[in-house]
Amino acid sequence: MTASATAPEPGTGPSAALRCAVLDDYQGVALDLADWSALADAGSGAGAVDVRALRTPLRSEDEVVEAIGDFEIVVAMRERTPFPASLLARLPRLRLLVTSGMRNASIDLAAAARHGVTVCGTASNGEPPVELTWALLLGLARNVVTESTAMRTGGPWQSTVGADLHGRTLGLVGLGRIGSRVARVGLAFGMDVVAWSPNLTARRAAEVGVRAAASKEELLEGSDFVSVHLVLSDRTRGLLGAPELRRMRPTAYLVNTSRAGLVDQAALLRALDENWIAGAGLDVYEQEPLPADAALRTLPNVLALPHLGYVTRRNYEGYFREAVADIAAYLAGEPVRQLL
Repeated sequence: MTASATAPEPGTGPSAALRCAVLDDYQGVALDLADWSALADAGSGAGAVDVRALRTPLRSEDEVVEAIGDFEIVVAMRERTPFPASLLARLPRLRLLVTSGMRNASIDLAAAARHGVTVCGTASNGEPPVELTWALLLGLARNVVTESTAMRTGGPWQSTVGADLHGRTLGLVGLGRIGSRVARVGLAFGMDVVAWSPNLTARRAAEVGVRAAASKEELLEGSDFVSVHLVLSDRTRGLLGAPELRRMRPTAYLVNTSRAGLVDQAALLRALDENWIAGAGLDVYEQEPLPADAALRTLPNVLALPHLGYVTRRNYEGYFREAVADIAAYLAGEPVRQLL
């Protein structure tokens, strides 16, 4: 469903400005990467748009309401701040919600429509998460953090023996837009690449140049590196639990740059703590930002990053420039890139 595209009625004088909040601008770059001045008088007589960037995470619905309760326009960065029905009901002034990307599972689109909120998206590039997947995989294989830390702190000159990629098996759980690109890099490294997903066919795998595993279990048992690239849904949540993690080799590594919910987090903690697997490279978590006392921050066999998969200059420039365009189009009465 889509909400009404009618822009808020402007007033007169200084108070006529509509208020726009750009959420979760952790790096403080949102206002520099797009020409927000284009909204100074967007729309026919709609008045200026007062744009404010918020750098601090809003950790509860109460904090969100307190921070942006009187804003008509909100720009959300991916799924950092969820917008469930309960929150949308507490934001009566909200009329336009722009999300980076054309899919955001943390926005209740049906509730937005009921409350008269138009939801629009932006383009998003698939290459950055592919590149970060390989940063994690290579960092694990060659013990980059351990060796780099030793170099910086006067530690031993070489203390680890790296894992080879050439000739090893890369198992991909998911062979879609991102998974297929990860596969091609693995092939370039000389890896044996095998893939599985609930709907993957041998024909689709062959198109990418990889083998299709007969089952999830076969992929897990035979892979030296397992990388997860599926969309999180009711069907895929917890797809890798304790039984699946136990099937992996004790020398194997798990990489997840997709969504934390695809892997049972309690089972993953146990697998890492009890060395069922050699280690994990993680960029996604059930709770973000990850709490300071979370075990995943300190386990020696975890290479953890703060959800950087999509955080690149090219992506950010696209997000914010198209957000400006979305707002201008909405105020002109012709919204673009609406999410259904």
